[in-house]
Amino acid sequence: MAAEDLPSEFDVVILGTGLAESVVAAAFSRVGQKVLHLDRRSHYAAHWASFTFNALLTWIQQHQEEPQPEELPDWSSLVEEGEELIPLSNSDSASIRNLQVFCFTSEEDEEEDAPNTTEEERGGADEETQSADPKDQETNQNPEEEEEEEEEEDTTQKEVEEEQAPLTEGEESEAEQPTPSVAQSQSEPTRKKISYAQLLKEGRRFNIDLVSKLLFSRGSLVDLLIKSNVSRYAEFKNVTRILTYRHGQVEQVPCSRADVFASRQLSVVEKRKLMRFLTSCVEETEEQRAYNGRPYLEFLCDQKLGENLQHFLLHSIAMVTEDTPTEDGLASTRHFLRCLGRYGNTPFLFPVYGLGEIPQCFCRMCAVFGGIYCLRHSVSCLLVDKKSNRCKAVIDSRGQRISCGHFVVEDGFVGADRKRRATPTRFLSRVVLITDSSILPSSSDQQVSMVTVPPVAAGGPVVTMVELCPSTMTCMPGTYLVHLTCQSVGSAFEDLSPVVTRMFCTPQSCDQAGPSVLWCLYFNMADASGLEVQGHDLPSNVFVCSGPDGALGLEHAVTQAESIFQKILPDEDFCPPAPNPEDIIYDGEISSSTTRKEEGEEEEGAKQEEVLEEKQSLQMDE
Repeated sequence: MAAEDLPSEFDVVILGTGLAESVVAAAFSRVGQKVLHLDRRSHYAAHWASFTFNALLTWIQQHQEEPQPEELPDWSSLVEEGEELIPLSNSDSASIRNLQVFCFTSEEDEEEDAPNTTEEERGGADEETQSADPKDQETNQNPEEEEEEEEEEDTTQKEVEEEQAPLTEGEESEAEQPTPSVAQSQSEPTRKKISYAQLLKEGRRFNIDLVSKLLFSRGSLVDLLIKSNVSRYAEFKNVTRILTYRHGQVEQVPCSRADVFASRQLSVVEKRKLMRFLTSCVEETEEQRAYNGRPYLEFLCDQKLGENLQHFLLHSIAMVTEDTPTEDGLASTRHFLRCLGRYGNTPFLFPVYGLGEIPQCFCRMCAVFGGIYCLRHSVSCLLVDKKSNRCKAVIDSRGQRISCGHFVVEDGFVGADRKRRATPTRFLSRVVLITDSSILPSSSDQQVSMVTVPPVAAGGPVVTMVELCPSTMTCMPGTYLVHLTCQSVGSAFEDLSPVVTRMFCTPQSCDQAGPSVLWCLYFNMADASGLEVQGHDLPSNVFVCSGPDGALGLEHAVTQAESIFQKILPDEDFCPPAPNPEDIIYDGEISSSTTRKEEGEEEEGAKQEEVLEEKQSLQMDE
């Protein structure tokens, strides 16, 4: 929608399309509030976004360039008597830093193995972005051409899958032959060899998340998706495996009853101990309370659990550190167990097409109920009434004054001098890998895995890894998309490259067994958990939403959204269910629908009378 077409008055104006802001927008729109939702970016979901490979290259280039200071226009002519002007920030570039890009595959399609190449920081990203430009232009084609391209891509994907299946079967059958190793060594590189040119060509098949998270099957976001009927806009896949890394190997964690009894890693005695412990964790006991304040590892040791079980319970089920208090460790264990079995053998779900789909689903619901959306459009400043300390209106980036009852804003648009932080800004270290095979190969190529990597050194960060297969629609066939995340100690490269080198095959670890890394991106992202959502130097009717935090789940964003909604509309239901399309009765259809209902009842009554008459006639005949 063009700026000149915007109405001049709204109940709520929201700046930023992150997860919390999108949930807030849907909640207000659903209960009849007039909502204007803006974002200065050209895409939805802010730091929660999912990008195609080519779009990610453009995003990288934008964040590697030095931000140019923008001169704020003078809007003083729009200020009325008794009002104060509060400018907003034009850039949130400080939330992303230390980007480093590496490409470990050949630049062009070649029949012979090409030497490994490395692209780092600006130089690599510039070349990638130039290659991406023609691909970006393809999005401007007409719908018929796009449909033809999608059909061709689907056909290509099917052909690739059909070609790979016989090859896998052939390798298995060759394993019975006297010389299997030669056949495998000749066939595998040909099958797995993917060039950088192919990644660019198939770039639209990737959906790469900026933040890596999973949905707990009994978490607040899943409950909200079901309650609000927003779940109809998205599809999900169950995370099929919980893995851990120990003693230089990736192992599967037995967490459900079926996994425990099927596990070959545990002895019969260990299986019994594990099942007995998991059963005892369901309810709090006096014995457990006696360990409050003491390390969870100490509690596990006193339960006579061996080293194997202690590792699984501490790192992969509770997902805590050795110093975590027992009460917190047990609470995490119970939450993990409660989520088991609702949608599969693990507690986690992942949205098909990436995490960026979730904010867009809530934006779609807001739009269905009348919300107005404008991308590449921002709010420059707030107009505040000095007496009441309330925001009366906003001035958008094109100079239009828009009145509003409340204003909700992403924290990146609020100046640092007006934000309150409980602690100094913390950061997350992230690396995104495109690999040629799974971290733990199995008979199925449809595995979605969550991997816990304990600290490499004492006091180091715990690394969470999520490996996505092509069926999640986040990567092209023949590749896997791997996300690694931890709390920052140094730069993302310093924190995570030792883990990548240890677990994957790169030029720095050529002799390392495991998946080969084709391309990777390191970067640091601001951790929003240190931001206080209250107490800012802002008007009383302005509410701040923070970005992604370091937790694996998405509870933080949902809690923020519900809190903001309840403060503004305490008597309204938060995100009530949207009606199904078939239940909606439009104006002018009420009388006709009533008539159809009455006619249906009359027909049903006539049929019942006929049946009774037939029964009576049969009885008389007898």
